Parts: sequence; C-alpha cells; structure tokens
Amino acid sequence: MAGVSAAAALEARQRDPRAAIAMGRSALKAARAVGDAEEASIAERAIGLSLRELHDFEGALTHLRRSIRAAERAGSTRLAALARVSLAFVLSNTGRHALALRAINAALPELRGGDADIARMQRGLVLHYLCRYEEAQREYNWAIEAARRTDDKLGEARARNNRGLLRAYTGGLRAADEDFDRAAVLYRELDQGLAVADVRWNAGISASRAGDVPRALTMFAEAEREYRRLEVPRPALLINRLELLVSVPLLEEARAAADRALAELGGDLVLARSEALFYRARIALLEGDLDLAVEQAVAARKGFRREKREVWEAGARHVELRAAYLSGQRTKALVTALTRVASRLDELGWPMAGLEARVDAALVARDIGDRRRAVTELSTAGAARRGGPAAHRVQGWYAEAMRRDLLGNTRGAQIALRQGLALLDEYRVSLGAPELRALSGAQGKALALEGLRTAVAGGRAGRVLSWAEAWRAGALRMTPARPPEDSGLADALAELRAVAADLEAASTAGRPTAALRQRQVRGEQRVRELTRQAGGGGAVFKPPAVRDLARALGSSALVEYIDHDGALLAVVVAGGRASLHRLGPLDAALRELRLLRFALHRLVTLPEHVDRTAVRAGAEHAAKLLQARLLEPVRRRLDDRPLVLVPTGKLGGLPWSALPACRGRSVTVVPSATVWLRAATSTLISHDRVVLAAGPRLPAAPTEISAIASGSPPGSSASVLVGASATVDAVAAAMDGAPLAHVAAHGSFRADNPLFSALELADGPLTVYDLERLRTPPARVVLSACDSGLSAVRPGDELMGFTAALLGLGTRTLVAPVVPVPAEVTTPLMVELHRRLGKGDSPAMALAGAQEAHREDGDAAYAASAGFLCFGA
Repeated sequence: MAGVSAAAALEARQRDPRAAIAMGRSALKAARAVGDAEEASIAERAIGLSLRELHDFEGALTHLRRSIRAAERAGSTRLAALARVSLAFVLSNTGRHALALRAINAALPELRGGDADIARMQRGLVLHYLCRYEEAQREYNWAIEAARRTDDKLGEARARNNRGLLRAYTGGLRAADEDFDRAAVLYRELDQGLAVADVRWNAGISASRAGDVPRALTMFAEAEREYRRLEVPRPALLINRLELLVSVPLLEEARAAADRALAELGGDLVLARSEALFYRARIALLEGDLDLAVEQAVAARKGFRREKREVWEAGARHVELRAAYLSGQRTKALVTALTRVASRLDELGWPMAGLEARVDAALVARDIGDRRRAVTELSTAGAARRGGPAAHRVQGWYAEAMRRDLLGNTRGAQIALRQGLALLDEYRVSLGAPELRALSGAQGKALALEGLRTAVAGGRAGRVLSWAEAWRAGALRMTPARPPEDSGLADALAELRAVAADLEAASTAGRPTAALRQRQVRGEQRVRELTRQAGGGGAVFKPPAVRDLARALGSSALVEYIDHDGALLAVVVAGGRASLHRLGPLDAALRELRLLRFALHRLVTLPEHVDRTAVRAGAEHAAKLLQARLLEPVRRRLDDRPLVLVPTGKLGGLPWSALPACRGRSVTVVPSATVWLRAATSTLISHDRVVLAAGPRLPAAPTEISAIASGSPPGSSASVLVGASATVDAVAAAMDGAPLAHVAAHGSFRADNPLFSALELADGPLTVYDLERLRTPPARVVLSACDSGLSAVRPGDELMGFTAALLGLGTRTLVAPVVPVPAEVTTPLMVELHRRLGKGDSPAMALAGAQEAHREDGDAAYAASAGFLCFGA
C-alpha cells in the first residue's frame, strides 16, 4: 500500500469498500508521519464513507468527524465543508435528518464549482429522505446539469441514480429507468462495480412499482450476487424486497422476510426498521390479523414521525384506518379520516395507497347512508382505471363498478367488474411463473366477490357459475410459461437435490444439520428466483358458457361448489341446463371433512393388533354426513350420472371416493369447470407407451412396478425405472410426452411451500419445479405416493402442488391420493387400475372399479383406496 493517496482511496469506495479502507488507512498513516493534515482529512473521509458502504454507521461518523477536525487543523475550509457534506449523508442514513440538513447548509457557503454541485446533490438526498420530493428533484437536476457541463461522470452517475430512485417513488417510472440506465453506463466506465449493483437494485424498485415483477426479481437477484461477491452487507435492502413480496402478494415469504428484517435491523438502521414495521402491518392486514396490523402500524407511524417522513407516516395511518374499516367500524369520523389520508397520500406521491383509502372511505359512506359522498369519492377513485400500473387500474375499475352500482346501473357495474378482472388476467399472464400467477389472483378478490354477490342475489344459476369461474383457479386458465433453458434452473435443482441427500445422510447418522438446512433454504430461494424470472405471455382461457359445458358433459353432471360469505352453494349443470342450490354453512362441511380425513389416517397408521372397528365406523359416519350435506340436496339433478365435481378450495382435500354415492361411480375432481373443459376436449393419446418408476426406501414400490409392467396390454411398451436408474432426470425425461406415467415413491406435501412438494427418487426429490420444466406433459399420470393429490389453496381457489402443476401444463388426467397411503395395501389397487385402463376403461371408471374390487380387503385397504381421486378428465 506504500504510496497510496487518500484521493485514490476515496475514489475506490464504491468499487471495493474494504480495499478502500485499507488504502485510506495506509494514506492516513503516511499523512500523519509527515504532518499532512489535509491528506489526513481526505483519508479519514475515505475510510468513513467506505464504512458507510459496509453499514458501519457509527464507525463512519467517527471517521468523518475526525476528517472535519483534521481539515480545520489544516485551515482548509473547503475540506472541512466536504467532510460535513459526507457527515450529513451518513446522519441522514441513520434518521437524523435535521442534523444532516444543518450540516449540509453550513457547508454549502464554503464550497464552489464542482464541490458545490456535489453538496447540492447530497442536500437533495437529505430532502429525498424527508419526502420533500420537489425540492430534492430540483437539487438533483442542478447536480446533473453541472456534472455534464464539467464532464464529471462520477457526479452525474450519483445524481442520476438518486433522481431515478426519487422518480420511481413519485410515479415517473419511464424517466426513472432512463436515469438508471445512464447511471449504470457511467459507473461501468468508471469501474465502480458496487455502484452498478446499487443502480441495479434501484432499477428493481422501479420495476416493482411498475408491477413488472419478473424484471424486479431479476434486478434484485443480479444486485445481490454482486453484493455477495464484494462481501458488502445490505440489510436495509430486505425492505425493498418486502415491498415487492407484499405487492404480489407472496404472503408467507413476505412474513418471513419482515420478521427477519425486524430481527436483523439494529439501532443504526432506524429508517429501515420503521419501514419493516410498516410492511409487517400490511402483511397482517392482508392475513386478517387486524390487531397485529394496528399494533405494528402504530409503532411504524411513531417512528416515521420521529424521522419526519410524512409520506410514510400517512401510509401507516392508512393501515390503521383500513384495519378499522375491515373490523366493521362504520362512522362519519372514519369516512373523514380516510378521505383526509387519501388526499394526503395522493399529494405525497403514493397514489395506490391513496386510491385504497378513498375506496374504503366511499364504502363506509355508502354503508352509513351518505350516498352522495360515496359517489363523489368513487368518481375520483374510478379515474385510476385509465392509466398507471395494472394493480392501480384494477382498483380503479372496482371503484367505477361500485359507483355505477350506487347509481342504479347494475349492468354497467357488472361490465366494470369484468373489465377489472380481464385486466388482472392480462397482467397475471405476463408474469409467466405459475407461482406468481396463482398468488397475484388475490388482487381480484373484491371484484370477483362483488360480481358473485350480485349474481347470487339475482338467483340465475348460469350467471352465478360464470362469476365463480371468472376468478376460480385463474392461473390454470393460462397458457403455461417455462423458464428459458439457459436460466441455470436445472443446475440449481440438481444442487438442491445434492443438499437434500447430504441432509438425509446427516440426519440418519445423527450428525449436525443446521448448516445443511441453511444451504437448503438458500437453494430453495435460488430456485424460486430463477422460476419467477420466466417470461410471460400466451392465452387466457375464458370461462365457458353453460351450453358449452352441457355439450361437453353429455350424460355426465357437473357440480360446482361455491363459498359465498361462509354459505355453501352448488351450481349443477346436467341435462342441458344449470340450477342453483343452497347447501347450508360451509363450516359444518369442513368439520365433517376433518373428521373423515382423521379417521382414514388412523385406519392406515394404527398398529396391526389394534381393533379398528370404531375408527372405521367413524369414517363411514363422517362420509354419510358429508354426502347428506353435499350430494343429497342435488340428488334429483344427478340421478346416476357420471360426476364432475368442482369443490371450493377449502373442500380440496375431500376424499370423495369415501362417500357412499360415489362408490363404483365415475367421479372426476377438478379445480374449475374451465380446467375440466380444457382437459376433456384435449386430444386423446393412445395407450401404447407406459413409464413406470419406483423410488427408494419403499420395498413395495419395485413389486408394484413389476406387477404393472407384467400386466401391460399386448403391443404396448413400458419404460421401467427402478433402483439407481430411477433418477430425477431419467424419470422426468421419460415422462416428457408419455401417454401414461406411473410413479410409486415416498411423497411429501410442503404446506409452507407447495412447489417443493416432492416424490423421492434415487438421487433426491422430484419437485413441482421439475415437472414445470417438461416440454410436453404426460397425458395421464398415476402417483401412488402419500398426499400427492393434495394442493395448497390460495385466494381465488388457486391451487399449488402436483395437481395444479400437471393440469396447468396440459396433463389430461391425474390419479393420486389426498391422504396417506401405505404402499403394501395400494399395490393390488394400482395393478387393478392399470388392468382396467388397458382394457379401455376411462381413468375415472377404472379407478372406481378398482376401488370397489378392493374396498373390503381390510380397513387399511379401504382407507387407502378411498383416498385416491381422479383429477382432470
């Protein structure tokens, strides 16, 4: 480091802050040795600003104060002023904005030319933190123009990066991206790698605010990789990711990220901590935990007030008021408060929050009888449908629908609601990744429920069905999108399988697993990031009319169950017409469903010597109660027709085969009528090639595969993969485009992250992510693995798991269990199923026949066979 100048250390701080600190210390030592106070001041400033990049704010402040003192000893008012500018920057980072503004205002009169330009840019940054956006932009504009006049590339890059971020937060998204692009070019020319990463991160914020989730995730991932390479901590950046996760909403991940942020953001990062509290409040609000939402919002608002961040304070106040609205409060005071905070949010550049607050104010006004005020607020809010990000326009269409409804224009209101849902579909299909498509459906909840409410009030079955289908399992109505082949996803999945194998070995041997579990968490996050970057586009299949369903159903009957404000409704399509039926409270059916699943689980897990008579009786009793609630009220419409059942998501784990009326009957279960019609009208593929695979640690699996293979019909060929040959890549490659695939393996359902639900194969888990990489899905799939037919349910009856993945990709039929199934007793059932398929039976009839043939082979066999369902067509 001999001969390194303090100026060189200062210039290197955004390239490699650790190296810059070493350079600064070397320069400082040399300066002290010769008594050069000016050089010492610059070296101290370089060290301080580099420590700021590493989030050591107290260390940064210490060195910057030393820089000021050294400059004053040298009699250099210029260097003292520059150090005060840097000090102001760090003070603002720690929430001490008033001190920061005083420091920078004191420094400005002592600076000229380029130095003054730098100071004004930093002053803009302090004003930016204070949410004084117009003043901040004026300072940034000045700094950029001055830097361009003097060809100061570094100054221009910094000012453009800051102005771009300001524009992203105030709605100038296109202009923000122009600033970020130019800043990145300049930083690359100057070899400022860390600064380029900062620009990429800010561009991610801009993309997030524009609703471009895949691009935002890509920007964040690229920036994070650079931060890790440079070993530079950025804990406050958890907050920007939080904003994106909440916007989708990816609630489970957002909750974990918010809790992590609150745990990791210490006293120095007060700004970020207040924001973490704010987003935790919003997450609680979306999850319906209103008490927690208010508690966190109040804490956030107090923090924002201390930090003099008015726009954030108004945002936190909005969360408190929205919680009051959702809890049922309906007062004039609440209307006034919501209207006031909506106007303030609009003024301060948070239009989406302002829009939500204004709609809430209008609905409270409507409910207390102030129709005129409600119409006024909805008229203002409805203007948002004409432009802006998709979420903004969707909310605008909802406001317009409510306005039209208040004015008595019911037909116009229905049109507006459908416009909003169509716009949401257009946005969702652009997301590409099935996970993002599924979870973003929550944004349409208010529109769909309002449309359904009006349809139910009208009593027309066809219209009720149309509105139920408009929102139900919407992600499965979209053309599948896959990540690009060169995305690195295959390598990430392979690495995750290797970690899973190491984790299994360590657990079995009793070795510590904490480090491996951390690697697994990081590996899963990497897989999620890569899949979420998939390009979108493609078609959205519209919900079918009753006549189209009736034509495709032929002699079959379709029953669609609907959760309407806690009441269970059913629409039956049979014999060419639709009818609407009210079935009573949903909670009662859910209670009986829990009893049935518990009893079936007990039947297959109780030790051999335990008497199962009472448990079997309990299962059959619960099945009869469910039949009385779900099928008896519509029995006359069903007769003995084959059934297509479309359960609402909360009934998704119901083993319908256990109900007496379903025994021996062709029963197909589907997420939505639209998905069924798509599957039923897909091209049939001949049953001439079978893929049969067995996983490890399941002694009965090879026996099952061997028995199925030996019973294959003449002329068909079977690809048999057992033992070491049954790897994830081999099984997936064989399944690609196969007419029929059967996998006998241990299965696991991940309620915390259903896309990591897995089938255990020779080299590790085959997950839903692996299935989504198939170019052509298998036409028919049989999974004889525990719970492999289970799905996680998200708002809009969106399903996530093997069922949703395969049906979404285009698989026509899936046979899988929704309860634990022991392989020893399911093997005869599976052999019989394939025998009947080979004979030409439809999958639903083949399963029903196999279940009847083995229903009385003992309690465990009864429970296991009853747990299998035929999904799709």
